[in-house]
Amino acid sequence: MYIKLNSGDYVTYIPNEKRYDVMKYKNCGESGLKLPAISLGLWHNFGDNSDFNNMCQMCFTAFDSGITHFDLANNYGPKEGSAEKNFGKILNDHMKNYRDEMVISTKAGYYMWPGPYGDFGSKKYLVSSLDQSLKRMNIDYVDIFYHHRMDKNTPLYETMWALDGIVKSGKALYIGLSNYDGETMEEATKILNDLHCPFIINQNKYSIFDRTVEKNGILKSAIENKKGMIIFSPLAQGLLTERYLNGVPNDSRVKTDGRFLSEKSITENVMEKVKKLNKIAKERGQTLAQMALSWLYSKDGITSVLIGASKPEQIRENIKMIENTEFTNDELDAIDKIVL
Repeated sequence: MYIKLNSGDYVTYIPNEKRYDVMKYKNCGESGLKLPAISLGLWHNFGDNSDFNNMCQMCFTAFDSGITHFDLANNYGPKEGSAEKNFGKILNDHMKNYRDEMVISTKAGYYMWPGPYGDFGSKKYLVSSLDQSLKRMNIDYVDIFYHHRMDKNTPLYETMWALDGIVKSGKALYIGLSNYDGETMEEATKILNDLHCPFIINQNKYSIFDRTVEKNGILKSAIENKKGMIIFSPLAQGLLTERYLNGVPNDSRVKTDGRFLSEKSITENVMEKVKKLNKIAKERGQTLAQMALSWLYSKDGITSVLIGASKPEQIRENIKMIENTEFTNDELDAIDKIVL
């Protein structure tokens, strides 16, 4: 297990011995599985268009900091499947001895291959997709397998039955649901409970700017059913950082890939809110990103917050959020007054 440094030298990766001393962990709902406050998402910057050595360094930095959870999906790239392939190479070449200290998750639900069996929520698709994911990562099982989105054209029971069968086959330890609404999650929970399937977690978008899970019942349902919640896009695709305080940089994702955050959405009104939030963060002794992550982690029912990164330094900076995860009522009211 060797790492190629920028100098061209090769060294063996040995994790930080104190990696568990600082990180905070919460049980995932009422399950015995604990997740770190911060989890690393591989949605961006782990595809074939990214630097492999940088990917390695981000994974090592995360693990050295107590981040045990690495979150993927079958379609992460580009191209689809490449994030799993690249992570699998990092794992098998450098981190295989620490597999039992890791929580590895993947998902299926979006388009992966042509024809009627490469998309949505049929048992045919879910089982086939996970088999492909395991091959790409060269592992025997994932810790959490998610259905990535609701599918109104497949009976909910079939999708849940497929997920339960995957656990019973030994290819996943736990089940999660991603991008479900509260009503559908309630129905799915009843089915999975009847099947005695270890459904333990929901993955949804949530941020200071995006309160959808508060309105559609998903957060309330997760708490009532004692399921965990892990959050993606906690920084609103970079809006809740200092990245755009002085305009849109030419190397920003807005300029290079406007699919998830467009330049026209960064209005004067939005930036005025960002600046006010940044002022509160400074008063708390945090960066805006750290405050946005802390705000989520302080919420009832939130188990972990997924971050993405383009370099190791971003991971180290974001992890500092765990130093201050308490908010006064005045701070919470001030944040809501700015945004709502």
